[in-house]
Parts: sequence; C-alpha cells; structure tokens
Amino acid sequence: MNPVALITGGTRGIGLGIAKALAKEGFDLAVNGMRPQNQVEDVLLSLQTKQNKVLYCQGNIGINKDRSRILSELKSEFGRLNILVNNAGIAPKERKDILEATEESYDEVMDINLKGPYFLTQEVANWMIKQKAESKNIFFSIITISSVSSTVSSINRGEYCISKAGLSMLTKLWASRMGEYEIPVYEVRPGVIKTDMTAGVIAKYDQLFKEGLALEKRWGTPEDIGTAVAALANNKIPYATGQVINIDGGMTIQNL
Repeated sequence: MNPVALITGGTRGIGLGIAKALAKEGFDLAVNGMRPQNQVEDVLLSLQTKQNKVLYCQGNIGINKDRSRILSELKSEFGRLNILVNNAGIAPKERKDILEATEESYDEVMDINLKGPYFLTQEVANWMIKQKAESKNIFFSIITISSVSSTVSSINRGEYCISKAGLSMLTKLWASRMGEYEIPVYEVRPGVIKTDMTAGVIAKYDQLFKEGLALEKRWGTPEDIGTAVAALANNKIPYATGQVINIDGGMTIQNL
C-alpha cells in the first residue's frame, strides 16, 4: 500500500515540482488546485505512474467548505493520509507600496496563504492522530512551504511577507502540538524560484543573481524544492521536527 500525500497548489510551479518528486518516490497523490479539472488533465497524467494513483481535489483552501470537501474526497478515494504539504499560495494581484496597499488585497492573500493552511493543518492533524493510534509504525508528517519573504522584507508586497512569516510560526506551533504523537512538522523555505509567479520579474532577478544575490548564482527550481520535500516525506531527515530547511542557494547568509 502506497503512502498518500496531499499537495495544495500542486498543479503548477513549486507544488508541481513537489508532486513530481513524490510521484517518483511511489506516493499516491491528492493534488489540490483552483482550476477546473479539465484544465489540468495533462498535469495529472504527467504525475501518473504504473505504481501510483492521482486524485485531483479542486478548491480554494481559504474557504472552509472547500477544505472540508477536499478532505472528504481524499478520504473517499484513499482512506488515509501520510503527508500534508501546505504549498498553495498567491502573490498580491498588484504589487503596491505598504503606504498604498488595500485591505481587500490583504484579506485575499492572508485567507489563502495563512488562514487556509492553518485550518487545513488542524483538520489533517486530528485525522493523523487517529491514524497514528491505529498504525504506530507508519510515518506521518506535515510540511509547509514558506519563503525567504518570511524574514526578508519587500515593501511592495507586505501582505505576502506577513503571510509567509505567519507560516513560520504555524510550523513551530504544530511541531509543538504534534510532538507527543511523534508526527514531525517541517518548514521548507524557498529562495527565488523560477515559476509562473516570478515570470514577470525574470530580467530583474537575472541581474541580481549576476550581482551576487545568492551564493549559488542561479535561480532555484521547483525540482530543488521537490527534492527537499521528498527527503522529509521519506523521513530521511529525522530528529528535526519544527526546523526550517532553507532552499535558497545561500541567499540569506549575511556576509561582510
């Protein structure tokens, strides 16, 4: 029986990189996204192997009824969940200076980026506790994808930075709560990753990498993040609950 992973925002960008890595490792996948299923069929087929199953769970994790439906569909298909990957997230529709940012933008970003993962984790954590009681030797884990923006400020997307900083505390809180059940909780903190979210700033970051933005002078890739998540999902980094795994090419190392 394959382990099962739920990846939110798993049909594009970093989430797709994670889904591909876990598919290679033999996981059955529940992939969440907001697009209708007929728009992601090619993606779902790319994740299908001879050994695994792939379920698409459409919905907005920032909405309570969608979260409940996603988990209901997952339970109906697989009856179990070993790994939750909180990855879904959005950037502000418009990058505005914090002197001009709107409450509407703040609410939208925070609902999807922070409130959704917080309450999805709550539901999944309670289910994992029950599963763990029945299967003590099976590995369960919660992995949250944050960003270097959790500690690096960008004054033209303050709501995004605040949401990612909140995810860092989410990891600490759930690691503290799940410790007694031996269910580890991790944070993977990507640097600048080449995805559709960063497509509009390629020239800017190409130049910044040339100027030394990171110690490794290249963009990060979804595959880089997928490799890290696969290691965590397979318990290859034990005795490390609550820890941050920085996948940023050395971007956040301070140098004199």
